[in-house]
Amino acid sequence: MSNQQSSYSSYSSVSYSSSSSNGEQVSGSKHAQSSLSDPSGTTVTTASQNLGEPTVQEQRQFDAQGREMVGGADGPETNRRIEEVSDNQKERDRQYEERIEDEYAKREGGA
Repeated sequence: MSNQQSSYSSYSSVSYSSSSSNGEQVSGSKHAQSSLSDPSGTTVTTASQNLGEPTVQEQRQFDAQGREMVGGADGPETNRRIEEVSDNQKERDRQYEERIEDEYAKREGGA
């Protein structure tokens, strides 16, 4: 029997930023990263999204020596994808654009 123990570790980080004008959010982003390591290597998952845009998620894998694991003859294999924007998100984006247009019209007409 072996007394060798397996070693596992994980890390997570999330950050948000936003700016607003007259109480309305005009820009924003969120970014999340997590990693999970075990004796065979490390998997790093990253997700980011800008206000009104789809989420982009990427996953990279590294072997136990820290070398990035890549795909076949076509080059690096990526797990990057763009998620579909839901109808609900499209409606929020449309409402946001209308509010911005109204704000510009107020400033041009009355300021």
